[in-house]
Amino acid sequence: MKTAFLFPGQGAQKCGMGESFAKCDEAAKKVYENASRLLDLDMEELVFTENKKLDMTEYTQAAMVTTGIAMLKVIEKTALKADVCAGLSLGEYEALHLAGAISEEDAIVLARHRGKLMQEAVPLGVGTMAAVLNLDAAVIEDCLKDIENVWIANYNCPGQIVISGTVTAVEKAGEKLKEAGAKRVLPLNVSGPFHSGLLKPAGDKLYEYLRNIEIKKPTIPYVANYTAEFVYDDKDIKELLRKQVFGSVRFEQSIRNMLKEGVDTFIEIGPGKVLSGFVKKIDKEAKVYSIETVEDMNNVIKELGI
Repeated sequence: MKTAFLFPGQGAQKCGMGESFAKCDEAAKKVYENASRLLDLDMEELVFTENKKLDMTEYTQAAMVTTGIAMLKVIEKTALKADVCAGLSLGEYEALHLAGAISEEDAIVLARHRGKLMQEAVPLGVGTMAAVLNLDAAVIEDCLKDIENVWIANYNCPGQIVISGTVTAVEKAGEKLKEAGAKRVLPLNVSGPFHSGLLKPAGDKLYEYLRNIEIKKPTIPYVANYTAEFVYDDKDIKELLRKQVFGSVRFEQSIRNMLKEGVDTFIEIGPGKVLSGFVKKIDKEAKVYSIETVEDMNNVIKELGI
């Protein structure tokens, strides 16, 4: 068995995520307490009580990364072990922490910083994103090449690709894509045009901040969003994180490369089951599990017989 741990991105967040881990394990609870101290906010209140802030990018990203790291504190005490890891967009920071490349403190502070930069990069209402259903990537790429200010943001799985850019450009692209045979083009409820060229200034500013962060050589490989390739070394990680802010998330290609390398078991760690759904659409034969609660974790251990 060769196992990959996968971490979801922004959009998966929900009230109460990670709470069962914090309640049963002191080390997991401490991650939330440390995040509160580092960011000067009440992380437990943000994540465990109903509030509007959890869906605001500048808060969401730090909350998601804190939760992922807290869950790992409990998971790493079990027989569940990853041979490789990856995250969708923001989830890459949790993957980097699991791989030993970024410390807990740096991952949480970076997520907060990244969230703020992405939120501030484009004025609210200027940019948007849309999911394109049932149209080949090559056709979408061809349709977009003559329209300015629109890019492919996510290659999620066969039949689902997300585009991002200015509202006008995304609407124009949507019409063209429907004419080209897209089943549907669904506008997404997002606060900005993430993973588009409009966020290049945010990526560049993040890189300035990354200069002062210590990145270590990964102890297990992670698969980078920007290239969909395995990363074994620390030398390119900062540049990959810079480009990831405004580049395409190649999730489908990442999973296919993992499958090629013999990965047969995928475990999604965090709220929701979005990535699990993508993996099943990429390869029906893959074994896919998701861990959202301590109970889920125990069930996965039981199912795998470890």
